[in-house]
Amino acid sequence: MNQEKVIVIDFGGQYNQLVARRVRECNVYCEIYSYRTDLEKIKAMNPKGIILTGGPDSCYVPNAATCGKELFELGIPVLGLCYGAQLMNHVLGGKVEKAPVREYGKTECFTRQDSPLFKGVSASTQVWMSHFDYISKEAPGFEIVAHTADCPVAACENQEKNLYAIQFHPEVLHTTEGKVILSNFVRNICGCSGTWKMDSFVETTIKDIREKVGDGKVLLALSGGVDSSVAAGLLARAIGKQLTCVFVDHGLLRKDEGDEVEAVFGPEGDFDLNFIRVNAQERYYSKLAGVTEPEQKRKIIGEEFIRVFEEEAKKIGAVDFLAQGTIYPDVVESGLGGESAVIKSHHNVGGLPDFVDFKEIIEPLRDLFKDEVRQAGLELGLPEKLVFRQPFPGPGLGIRIIGEVTAEKVKIVQEADAIYREEVANSGMTKLPDQYFAALTNMRSVGVMGDERTYDYAVALRAVETVDFMTAEASQIPFDVLQKVMSRIINEVKGVNRVFYDLTSKPPGTVEME
Repeated sequence: MNQEKVIVIDFGGQYNQLVARRVRECNVYCEIYSYRTDLEKIKAMNPKGIILTGGPDSCYVPNAATCGKELFELGIPVLGLCYGAQLMNHVLGGKVEKAPVREYGKTECFTRQDSPLFKGVSASTQVWMSHFDYISKEAPGFEIVAHTADCPVAACENQEKNLYAIQFHPEVLHTTEGKVILSNFVRNICGCSGTWKMDSFVETTIKDIREKVGDGKVLLALSGGVDSSVAAGLLARAIGKQLTCVFVDHGLLRKDEGDEVEAVFGPEGDFDLNFIRVNAQERYYSKLAGVTEPEQKRKIIGEEFIRVFEEEAKKIGAVDFLAQGTIYPDVVESGLGGESAVIKSHHNVGGLPDFVDFKEIIEPLRDLFKDEVRQAGLELGLPEKLVFRQPFPGPGLGIRIIGEVTAEKVKIVQEADAIYREEVANSGMTKLPDQYFAALTNMRSVGVMGDERTYDYAVALRAVETVDFMTAEASQIPFDVLQKVMSRIINEVKGVNRVFYDLTSKPPGTVEME
């Protein structure tokens, strides 16, 4: 991205993606890098600002994640958040130690109105705290500009050197004026003009694709989901009939979804594309037989995707590029973008095999978050129904079936999921969940149906509210709706005698089961 950018340096914090997302909401491009990234590489990127994330360590213990003093001497504005704030003060001569009172959750914070960081922020504002260490003495040259009842240095700054430290998390929605604080940093302190906008992204990306592809041929992995559909729209706009979309029906789609995808993108659909449907259900079931470990399932599904594409490419002849709908959270969660642990390998990132028989892989959405992908889709003129459909993972029902995947289990979860989605859609709820689906647990339990003993599976219902799919809360679906869904599933889906509702948020869970 050849424009102004802010760099997020990740120290293992759970909100690293959220920090970057909030910066982009200020129309400023942002990328995440590990704290291990070489300082020369950071300088070469010429960032307008640097943000240090939270992290699980205590900055004063041996082998803690750290950075050199040189980072703060680049002349680039730096904002430290939580652990990043403590580390900044520790490295520059302040003191950090175990807090006498740990703060966690919503906290009243008192800010100084003359700080550029708190311009337009209330003198008393709600923030989200999560720390057991605290800055007991700010570094030389810093002034305290915010405090709470239990935290004397909730924020401090050295305006002369453009260094700012915040003990709380402005990136989470529980900090009510967090967006204002981050905007003050990136737009006012860093001087970013805010040129990161979706219309310019679409225009620039189409131009870049044309230059890269030239007169070559591109094969796109089309799942029919939001990400691959928007990627198809971008590529179709850029190179037209040089693009061939290959839709692999791996037998792990929702009920009737294979036919629906073909209806949209196939010969009778609205897109003038070369479209190929590959029915590979038995091939996948065979590969997944006996496999129970989630990461292994993801990698098997990912490798089979590539192998099917290679085979189709040979049939077409002389295909130069493979295109995928990879998005930025896929990259970060696969352990390729920052310092956080690998959460799960995405089939099109960490699940790729070592050898891929294409000249190059094109991922036009690799730098976008999910809501940015939707914006790009609207800019391209894609139908709203397609752009705002529920996300569906590349490995499909393979990660909504706990344990071994079989044709029988796929049938169970397809039918249960169809009932669930139908009843929620017809419930009259004023706001539907951002994502909702049925999953099949590997638990079997005793039940009684028609005066006879049963020993069948339990289905788990999942529904979440989220802005960006990096954090999520369980939806409060009316109990009568859940009761109706439960009754229909148990009565209509053979092999199920119990239904659960999953209340877990993200974190600590993930939206998907595996």
